[in-house]
Amino acid sequence: MNCKNCGVLMTSEDNFCSNCGAKVITQRMTLRYFASEVYEGFLSIDTSKPIRTFKSLFTKPEDVIGGYINGTRKKYIHAFGYFTIAITLSSLFWFVFSKFFSHSLDTLGSFISNQSPNNQNASENIFNTTIEYQTLISFAAIPLLALMSRIVFLKNKKYNYTEHLLINMYAYSHGTIIITLIYFLTIPFENAFKITAISSIPFIILYYSYTLKRLYQLSTLKTVLKTLLFIPVLLVFYIVIIIIIGIYMLATGALQPS
Repeated sequence: MNCKNCGVLMTSEDNFCSNCGAKVITQRMTLRYFASEVYEGFLSIDTSKPIRTFKSLFTKPEDVIGGYINGTRKKYIHAFGYFTIAITLSSLFWFVFSKFFSHSLDTLGSFISNQSPNNQNASENIFNTTIEYQTLISFAAIPLLALMSRIVFLKNKKYNYTEHLLINMYAYSHGTIIITLIYFLTIPFENAFKITAISSIPFIILYYSYTLKRLYQLSTLKTVLKTLLFIPVLLVFYIVIIIIIGIYMLATGALQPS
């Protein structure tokens, strides 16, 4: 027989392909077999890459990210796969939230802007547009964040820009997953959700600091200094992005008061 994945000739005694490593599957798909595959892929202690990756990015991010950069690619989910999970989960949340909690969404926009009616309307439009294009923004954020972290560690040559892309993809994804899970828990509680939304950026900055501390093996003092340097760099990029979004919305008429 031949391997169903790569076509290499195999014997009937082979359980795995010697060429590509794929498992030989002869059993017909049933609900029970499908359930066992799901269990093996996501819940089993031995093969649960998503759960293992999620836990290890808390306890030892240098093992996940540093290991991936150094060539260890089998133990954890690769960076783009984890990013895909984060974007999917985040998109699901905002879909549910906009469909079933639209009043809370408007209230949150007003809460964040907290301005005069006309300016508040413009801020809410920006907020709603950000939610609408959050997937695209997430994809665009990774190279920008990588550039920022590379600037902060400009004198340290341990990781190049491409490796900073991987670092930021993992860190951004992990922060997004955590915040989104908390969002799901706080949906029914308007005030709790507002606090979570406001606290999300500081939380992600702290997680970034923790991750980079472990990867670069920084002291607590150096971590604080690097974080303080990262914040103004982040603000500069944030202002530039807001200006670009504002120009776009002005050109399309989205900033016109309703």
